[in-house]
Amino acid sequence: MELEAQLRERIKELDCLYRLTNLIEKYSGALDKILQETVELLPVSWQYPEITCARIRYQSQVFTSVNFKKTQWRQESPIIISGSVEGMIEVRYLKKMPDLDEGPFLKEERLLIDAVSSRIARAAERINTQKQLQLERQALQDANAAFHDALVQSQKEKKMLGLSIQSKVDKIISPIFYALQAASLPSQLEYLVLLKKNLDDIIAPFAEGDNKTLPTLSPVELQITNMIKHGFSTKEIAKVRGISPSTVNRHRESIRRKLGITNSKVNLVSYLSRP
Repeated sequence: MELEAQLRERIKELDCLYRLTNLIEKYSGALDKILQETVELLPVSWQYPEITCARIRYQSQVFTSVNFKKTQWRQESPIIISGSVEGMIEVRYLKKMPDLDEGPFLKEERLLIDAVSSRIARAAERINTQKQLQLERQALQDANAAFHDALVQSQKEKKMLGLSIQSKVDKIISPIFYALQAASLPSQLEYLVLLKKNLDDIIAPFAEGDNKTLPTLSPVELQITNMIKHGFSTKEIAKVRGISPSTVNRHRESIRRKLGITNSKVNLVSYLSRP
């Protein structure tokens, strides 16, 4: 009979650990559910389940079996995580029972409560690590999103700055450049070309991608196109470049043909001003 009783106790202890393992797997991300169901699991695993109650304290949370009551007959095991006591598992008897190995408790019950505490600690550590990783992952995603928004805003600001710089160059510097070009001696033209190239190199990082590419136009047509785009009339272009208005008109016709808008009602200024 005694052997049968001992066997029943060992079966209850193994069943307790088995069911605890299932709880940890079932609620792999919810420690509070694991702890609440564990306090209901513990009493039936002790020698006198009808007078046994349990409580688990973990950090600021407390979980108790339905019949929990503070008594002097208790068995405890700390929940230790990374060397720090984070909680306590308690099993209590509601009335006095004969003394055995540890007060009224069996030595096997000491092994069982310590095993439960150890498994709870590992589960809590794993869940806490998962939550921390999720927080860090979310923080990284938020940082990436903020960086992307900042990058987009920076690109917008760069484009606006480029448009502003290009507009000022076209309206203020280019007319002066064309006037100098028209009035310069042949020996001075290479300096003007070098000046224009250096100016373009300075503007390029800001105005990159803002200018329409017109690869089919000649250098003279590109200059006249730029002047048309910024509101120069035929007479003004002729005066700046030192050519006749009829020559400017021929250039305008050539520009329209190369752009594919000959014999159409498309306004050349509006076409050249498109983004």
